[in-house]
Amino acid sequence: MPKTRSVYYCSACGFESPRWLGRCPQCEAWNSFDERPAAAAPGRGGARRSDLGSPVALRDVDETRVQRLQVGLPEFDGVLGGGIVPGSLTLIGGPPGAGKSTLVLQIAARLAKRGEVVYVCGEESSAQVKLRAQRTLPAGDEQALLAYPETNLRAILDSLERRRPVALVIDSIQTVWLPESEAYAGSVTQIRDCTQALMEYAKRTGCATLIVGHVTKDGAIAGPRLLEHLVDTVLYFEGETTGEHRILRAYKNRFGSTDEICVFAMHDSGLREVAEPSELFLTRRARQPSGSCVVASIVGSRPVMIEVQALVGEAAYGTPRRLANNLDQQRLAMILAVLERRAGFSLGTHDVYASVAGGLRIVEPAADLGIALAIASSFRDVALPRDAAVYGELGLSGEVRAVSGAERREAEARKLGYTTLISPVTASDIVQAIQMALG
Repeated sequence: MPKTRSVYYCSACGFESPRWLGRCPQCEAWNSFDERPAAAAPGRGGARRSDLGSPVALRDVDETRVQRLQVGLPEFDGVLGGGIVPGSLTLIGGPPGAGKSTLVLQIAARLAKRGEVVYVCGEESSAQVKLRAQRTLPAGDEQALLAYPETNLRAILDSLERRRPVALVIDSIQTVWLPESEAYAGSVTQIRDCTQALMEYAKRTGCATLIVGHVTKDGAIAGPRLLEHLVDTVLYFEGETTGEHRILRAYKNRFGSTDEICVFAMHDSGLREVAEPSELFLTRRARQPSGSCVVASIVGSRPVMIEVQALVGEAAYGTPRRLANNLDQQRLAMILAVLERRAGFSLGTHDVYASVAGGLRIVEPAADLGIALAIASSFRDVALPRDAAVYGELGLSGEVRAVSGAERREAEARKLGYTTLISPVTASDIVQAIQMALG
């Protein structure tokens, strides 16, 4: 009898090795390798013929296969670039309680008005899905939606071959499994094989497929590298999920721009879109405190006003702390160095804490000037003017550099009542910007 050959794979990233390793060379995780039987390679004549078709000229492609499906949620459609593309594979991830299942249920109910939509509920029964639908959907919207409480993906796909639905929802990808895959449900191998099977089905039939993905202890989508490379679009709930609002961001989109956001408000009746997110991220106070600065930012293609907060205090121990929340830690260190060297601020013995209010993460360099002014305001304990908004990139020599989208930033600021603008046009360097803001 021939000896069964085994391979070892990393349960964190899916890396395969012919022998057991204590540390994964790809993701550097310790003691993450599990053993499974090696799959036999198909022979030359045993490979299954693909149903995806033969090469075709782009001018001969049927345009009806690329017309987007409008969900009916303007903000969500904008994140996707105008709607869901038929045959696309979209991954929606986020921490527990963020609203993933609620969102896909609302999307599925709206798409069901266009045609047949199948909601595969691997974590719930049909009765449980109906209870949630009655609570979060308008009366009657759940009638056309088809619930399928099944976890065997091969049985699901075989059943869908006879129905050909407009859209398919998998909630969640960690619960479904393929019989031919030698691994348990939720493992990296099963997630990879199931996602590949769903991708093949979506591309072949033109069925828009949405899959829900859980997150690991580190806050990343389980099997992140595998799923991100396979799917067409990655949507992720970020920020605080304990409050009323939810922020959905596009991290990958083959059919539109990335870094677009959509803000939802969680109610008892489900998720509701927030049309003006700038008002959400700003805090209106009777008195402007020190260490607070309003930044005219651009998230994706939308101008958004955000509030950057900073707190500076003397260090209680020898080594001062520098903490950044929803900001790049390395960017904060560079701004502190510029303030010390170019503006004369002695921050070497002070703790510095910087944060963006509202849970929105900002990575664009245009927020540099706002972070610097917030730190300077807290250090001097002098508040910035209430009608002041800032934007601009900070160079290592202390100059305030120009950024893109200046007209849209200023228009959004004036619309919300900010008349004093500190920008690369009004301030050439950090010293001049501090004098304008703090006097």
